[in-house]
Amino acid sequence: MSVSTKPASGFRDFLPQDMRRRNHVADVITQVFESYGFQPLGTPCVERLDALLGKYGEEGDQLIFRILKRGEKLQRVIDSGEGTDVSLADAGLRYDLTVPLARVFAEYRNDLPSVFKRYQIAPVWRADRPQRGRFREFFQCDVDVVGSTSMVVEAEVTAALADILKRLEFKGFRIHVNHRQLLRALMEVSGIPEHMESDALIAIDKLDKIGRDGVVTELLGRGINPDAVDKLMPILDDADSPETEGFSNQAVLEHLESAIGEVESGRTALDELKQLLDFASGSPAADKLYIDPYLARGLSYYTGPIFEIRSDDFPGSIGGGGRYDGLIGMFSKQDVPACGFSLGFERILVLMEERGMFDDADSGVDALVTVFNEATASNAINLTHELRAAGLNVDVYTTPGKYKRQFKYADERNIPFVCLLGPDEVANGTVAIKNMKTGDQVSVSRSDAAKKLIEMRA
Repeated sequence: MSVSTKPASGFRDFLPQDMRRRNHVADVITQVFESYGFQPLGTPCVERLDALLGKYGEEGDQLIFRILKRGEKLQRVIDSGEGTDVSLADAGLRYDLTVPLARVFAEYRNDLPSVFKRYQIAPVWRADRPQRGRFREFFQCDVDVVGSTSMVVEAEVTAALADILKRLEFKGFRIHVNHRQLLRALMEVSGIPEHMESDALIAIDKLDKIGRDGVVTELLGRGINPDAVDKLMPILDDADSPETEGFSNQAVLEHLESAIGEVESGRTALDELKQLLDFASGSPAADKLYIDPYLARGLSYYTGPIFEIRSDDFPGSIGGGGRYDGLIGMFSKQDVPACGFSLGFERILVLMEERGMFDDADSGVDALVTVFNEATASNAINLTHELRAAGLNVDVYTTPGKYKRQFKYADERNIPFVCLLGPDEVANGTVAIKNMKTGDQVSVSRSDAAKKLIEMRA
């Protein structure tokens, strides 16, 4: 019986070039977050099932990969004849990175700083139907600050995001910003009742997908009073769009301030947005923050500023987030201020691949040391370790033989330099270094080989 060598449906293998690209993006993200004082957090791939259920809504609960009970516990359920998807399982694969953060904060709160700045880049699993661009296993990249209500948090998070994208050489991106309390104030002045706010926000958030007329149709279809729609849409329409030439945050804020009148929650929200722009004025996000009154972020747990990264250069977004002061306390039964962002790790990789933004000529190996024959093998291995001790990444060919075959291996690996150590070089205490790109070859003393390679690599 033959066994398929393909990965399971919805899962992927990553070959060396894929992993080098993924590691490059992860390294840039990690370097930036570390430079901003964020700390790495690791959580198990498996969580207790009761910690996962009820956190993602009914649809989300159905997408949790459940893990069967083991041994006697499983047998007892089977013998009872009353096995269900819940009673048969007691654990599940990690669905996202936010619930584990909330659990960790509740468990270790006394061991964590009063303001906990964390990042995590890790795989999550969804029992979803696989399709193009959607997998059952994928990586998320989250950054969160727990324990502070200050707009300094939002300024730090948006600055780090802008810094990452600039280092990855993305151009023309925008960080769209809005505030959930501002949106609720607009609902109030438009006459949309509180119990219908979520329906209205879900419709508004679809502007980039269904257009202005589509938003109106959906608002009406969700039962929003036509008079309220007629009051709300002109307020949103009359604000400059971030995509409009000559866009001004100041003009948008003034327009919204006029629209909300004396609604206290809305005025507080505007003050916070103004403070965010002020705090970010000297950061990498200074020219990337755009006030967007249409941005709603349909998830109901947001309580303050909300963000989404977009660009005219690609459809959709590459991440979103915001303040969610009521979510992290889900395990401790008390509200804990928090703000976070989920950067689209997989989306960034796809965009960079499509645009040819990766330097695949870099193999990660600086040089290959050849092995001429069995008699020179020990010298070749010793040279390899000498070069590694100097900080170089060095591979050694494993089978003595013709140089032609060893050069071919170097070309296959995109290794830029090859060190030749035949009987003559061993006798003379020298090393011949071949540049695989130009074909040029130089001979240096063995003691200078590392220095010469570093010079040629520069």
